[in-house]
Amino acid sequence: MISTIGLCIKALKKEPFSGSHHGMRYFVTAEDDHLSVFIYPEPWSFEKTPDDEKERRDFPFTQEGLDEAVAWLNQSFESRHSHWETKERDKMKFLL
Repeated sequence: MISTIGLCIKALKKEPFSGSHHGMRYFVTAEDDHLSVFIYPEPWSFEKTPDDEKERRDFPFTQEGLDEAVAWLNQSFESRHSHWETKERDKMKFLL
């Protein structure tokens, strides 16, 4: 499960945050009054992943919005668990 431990509003004001969880990568950035949250598959970075492989949702730039974003990340992982686990398992195949 992804938690808000690594994510905080003050830090997002200064720079984007990225991470991964068992094949699912995520990228969170603050823009004006909203958070943009992206999920995309392993193995590439946000910049190298094709846009058609990214999913985006926007949330209010508040603590409640951040909590909603984390809930969405967790729900997205759980609802496609086998997909993300496959991406995790197969990520090294791309590097060969």
